[in-house]
Amino acid sequence: MTDPISDYLTRLRNAIKANHKVVEIPASNLKKEITKVLFDKGYILNYKFEQGSNPQGTIKIALKYSPETKESAITSLERISTPGLRQYRGIDNLPKVLNGLGVAILSTSKGVITDKEARKLNVGGEVLCYVY
Repeated sequence: MTDPISDYLTRLRNAIKANHKVVEIPASNLKKEITKVLFDKGYILNYKFEQGSNPQGTIKIALKYSPETKESAITSLERISTPGLRQYRGIDNLPKVLNGLGVAILSTSKGVITDKEARKLNVGGEVLCYVY
């Protein structure tokens, strides 16, 4: 597999479109950190890291839906930086997703954080994806 982060986002998108309650994804340290950010920002209901047949284990993610409208909390997941074209941004030109309503997830020297946290910490990094 060339791009495991794209695979992660695609599995989430497909599970949301199929209205699944839980999605299971092969784990890696970067995927675990992205999952923690999604949970902290309220885009997913819960998550659990499990050891399984593969050495890294799996991530079980409980997706979040509105009780009334049955719409997902995640409207869009968009991969920005790809293995063929990395997107690094400095502190001066960090992206704003939907004028601050969405989040950009960045991989920085301080760890995997959102664009708002990167502005507070005054760091730039690789823009992994946009979530809104």
